[in-house]
Amino acid sequence: MKPLVVAVVGAGPSGIYAAEALIQQSEIPINVAVIDKLPVPFGLVRYGVAPDHPSIRSIRNTLERTLEREDVRFFGNVAIGRDLSVEELRGATDAVIYAYGAASDRHLGVTGEELTGSIAAPDLVAWYCGNPDVHPETSIHDQQQHNPVEELITRTREAVVVGAGNVALDVVRVLIKNNDELDDTDMADEVLAVLADKSVTDVHLLARRGPAYTAFTTKELRELGKLTDVDLVLEPADFELNEVDRAVVAADKVAARNLAAMEDWLQREPSGASRRIHLHFWTRPTKINSSDDPAAVGAVEIERTRLNGEGRLESAGDLPAIEAQLVVRSVGYRGTALDGVPYDEGTGRVPHAAGHVLRDGTFSPDEYVTGWIKRGPTGVIGTNKSDAVETVQALLHDVADEALSAGHSIDELTDLLAARGVTPLGMADWHRIDAAEVSRGQGHGRDRTTIAHRSELLAAAADDQ
Repeated sequence: MKPLVVAVVGAGPSGIYAAEALIQQSEIPINVAVIDKLPVPFGLVRYGVAPDHPSIRSIRNTLERTLEREDVRFFGNVAIGRDLSVEELRGATDAVIYAYGAASDRHLGVTGEELTGSIAAPDLVAWYCGNPDVHPETSIHDQQQHNPVEELITRTREAVVVGAGNVALDVVRVLIKNNDELDDTDMADEVLAVLADKSVTDVHLLARRGPAYTAFTTKELRELGKLTDVDLVLEPADFELNEVDRAVVAADKVAARNLAAMEDWLQREPSGASRRIHLHFWTRPTKINSSDDPAAVGAVEIERTRLNGEGRLESAGDLPAIEAQLVVRSVGYRGTALDGVPYDEGTGRVPHAAGHVLRDGTFSPDEYVTGWIKRGPTGVIGTNKSDAVETVQALLHDVADEALSAGHSIDELTDLLAARGVTPLGMADWHRIDAAEVSRGQGHGRDRTTIAHRSELLAAAADDQ
């Protein structure tokens, strides 16, 4: 029986879990082409999980086993929309699963958000994780170009992080930690060099709701309390719970654990530490003001919030502004449109029914979707596994109904790319990059050092030594 050829666009957890679900089923033979615009696989596991969380980042070892399967082929450094159109990809394979995630960000919608020093958490995270898309290559004058984030980091004393999720906590930790607390991570050398020069003394985290409503996981939250030479500053009034707050805590074990951790911090006496994390609950930004430089961030105007009778947030009055040179919005990721793929601007997702893509309200015969671009940026890494299973079940149902059948070879995709002069990177190339990063890290006393520039990644992939 001829194998069905399925292309998966995106080599992050959602895409690799889709590949895993395809090859683990025994109903029909399937060959999978996992395609990613980056030279390396693993998506947000490599470029989104904080480098000081090595246990979570090690999930890539499990994901790698799927990509090593004989019936799975990795096509790295291939951008759909640049190297191949969606129409061409569909023409060379039997089915396509879109798993390219949600790499954009949501905006605060306040005046001053466009000022220099106001940035999105995804951009900062991509920088400190060493994503080559945000690390410029050497210029034609042989001078190293820089991401604007680097200059911001080194001149910031006070930073404001807006958001109440784990990404916001990651950003807070990276901004406040001493460099020697980051030296054993796999951060790129140039990232560590910039962080070594940072002058951040205070980070303010703004959460629109109260401490009973945070989206933090308790383990990540408790890490703040273990940081050296850092005082945690909280407002006792934020922890005066009403009946609704207490009901939320009683019904949610995570909320209860988070609240207990923060209430413990309330009892601590200030130690006179050189750095501080300020947790502001029932607080949201209303305006970002400029500094002496009219184009740069200088302060954040904020207001107190509360829930009205309908459970919606409303203003409860202005609060004193917070001086800041850096504002990081961490209020959610958002999917973006890929040319040739249906897209709902309102939701930031690909329209679908149980993972089966809808075009003009009807099922597209060979298109499916999984991950954040399917359901939005919700859940943890493992959530993508059950999500992928649902999508693959939709695909298998179409095969059983004879709405989808095998008609292509995976070599057709290779030949099509070759005709365009595109040579994808495979798993052998990844292994050479991996070895180069391990070698670079061991030379600095670390397990690995991330290679942040695309040209260096490609050079490592081509190095037979």
